[in-house]
Amino acid sequence: MTSPDNAAGQAGADRTFQVDLRGLVDLLSHHLYSSPRVYLRELMQNAVDALTARYGLDPAAPAGALGIRLYADGSVVRVEDDGVGLTEADVHTFLATIGRSSKRVTGDSADEPIRGWGRIAEQRGDFIGQFGIGLLSCFLVADEIHVLSRSARTPDAPAVEWRGRGDGSYTVRTLPSSARPRPGTTVTLTPRADAGEWTRPAQVHALARHFGSLLRHPVAFDDGTGGPGASVNPEPAPWARTYPTPGARSRALAAYGEEVFGFTPLDTIELDLPAVGLKGIACVLPETVPAGRRHGHRVHVKGMLLSEQAEELLPEWAFFVRCVVDAEHLRPTASRESLYEDDTLAAVRDALADRLRAWIARTAANDPDLLARFLQTHHLAVKSLAVHDDEILRMLLPWLPFETTDGHATLDEFARTHRTLLVTSSVEEFRQVAAIASAAGLGVVNGGYTYDRELVHRLPEIRPEAVVADLDPATLTAHLDPVDRETELAAAAYLALARDALAVFDCDVALRTFQPASAPALLIDSREARHERTRSQLAREQRDGLWGDILGALRQEAPRAQLILNQLNPLVRTAVAIDEPDLARTSAEALYGQAALLSRRPLRPAESSLINRSFLDLLAHALHKDS
Repeated sequence: MTSPDNAAGQAGADRTFQVDLRGLVDLLSHHLYSSPRVYLRELMQNAVDALTARYGLDPAAPAGALGIRLYADGSVVRVEDDGVGLTEADVHTFLATIGRSSKRVTGDSADEPIRGWGRIAEQRGDFIGQFGIGLLSCFLVADEIHVLSRSARTPDAPAVEWRGRGDGSYTVRTLPSSARPRPGTTVTLTPRADAGEWTRPAQVHALARHFGSLLRHPVAFDDGTGGPGASVNPEPAPWARTYPTPGARSRALAAYGEEVFGFTPLDTIELDLPAVGLKGIACVLPETVPAGRRHGHRVHVKGMLLSEQAEELLPEWAFFVRCVVDAEHLRPTASRESLYEDDTLAAVRDALADRLRAWIARTAANDPDLLARFLQTHHLAVKSLAVHDDEILRMLLPWLPFETTDGHATLDEFARTHRTLLVTSSVEEFRQVAAIASAAGLGVVNGGYTYDRELVHRLPEIRPEAVVADLDPATLTAHLDPVDRETELAAAAYLALARDALAVFDCDVALRTFQPASAPALLIDSREARHERTRSQLAREQRDGLWGDILGALRQEAPRAQLILNQLNPLVRTAVAIDEPDLARTSAEALYGQAALLSRRPLRPAESSLINRSFLDLLAHALHKDS
């Protein structure tokens, strides 16, 4: 009979998780890996790690003497390496235990997250893989995995065969050494019928080049046709080669960037961060990139392609380049298809940003033609950087293009002809006043675009003699000449009717003279003024209750819009002489509508209705008059 204590002990006994391998493979295929094609990357990665361990076991082995061989003939896919191999105990430990990594058990530091820049040299992990589940990816394309391995750690080690099946079962047996005369591992897959897209010989070769073109160990491919085979990585990375001249090196790097990204770079920037073993290039895009769009970067880890869309490699403002890099000590995520966000990656991002700033500074100092092409194409990116980087601000602000009343010009050019630079707060405000301000000799900069207003206001930090101020409507109207008293009196009746017609828009009407004479009217109405009038209107409509009290407390004297009629314009001179009240009101509405359209700001429904009504009324009047 069992005692209560023993029963409790038995009830609390440890159990082992039961793993549904098919369910796990389905989870990997749908949520971890982006595509079944990663099976070949995982096999190549295991082979690279095995070679790394073999060189660690035998440092005297000549570089390049050990390699990887791929074979695909349509019926099988085979990956063979000359690496460290596995013993029977290793096979039971590492191939039959899901999630265990040989790197972790052997004490390698590759599994340990790198916590800071200064500790990188102390944690030089030489292995790519970290998570010990890569071999399972082969079940994405095959129902059985056959592994034949022989360990290099023991000279007379037997060969070991492991067969794993998709239902979770496996067999292990030892074979004579003659079954595999040399140390290393061979993995053979018999693809399923539905996996032909990823296991055809041409596709296997293409995937091997895609993932392994920068691997440091030789990788050969054989398609089973009896030909000489092909090298997957015949040359080292372009930045690792030697060139006869700096110009030849620059051209080679640009050609590689064009091959990888499909565009001819405006320039290439070499990247070298020894602390993390990172080398590569940044290719400056030859075309403008919309603000905020971040391009992915091509990142290799120890030669193996990790990601083609690693947006996290650079800060957001650096959207004018695309990078291809190879790093020793960046940490991949579990899927090994993106970078793990940690202190090391943050430090790398900051260091690469410094390299880009240094390139801009060097270009500004040594190559004004390239700088001009760069700024013409990527001024928005540089403006974004200049807002937060005082060094770039001092260096490039005078050369950045802005929209002004003299056309697109640099602040340096514009400040030479205008002692005071007036800045608008919005694009629509600039469009309202640009023609009149230009004719009046005022220097106005469009501050409505992202970063522009803030940057123009910082010009005196670099050019102390420059004066920058926000555009005030009173500044502009002060440059419009008043009409003589006799003309003002003659137009008084018309102006009164016009003010009454436009009172619904809180718009005053005045008569002035200004250039160009072709402009019949100028509408001065800022976005802030419209918002204030809307708030005031809401307060009037909700006088009762708490909301009305709050709005009433916030209410200020709402600024009115101004429709300024140009006495120099023939149409205006004809309009102010109209003595029919209805026609005078209609003409004032039409002039307001035309000025509102020219401002290119969004029209309110009432304004759209006014424009349609005034046009039809004027057309009806003209037709009635002709009849």
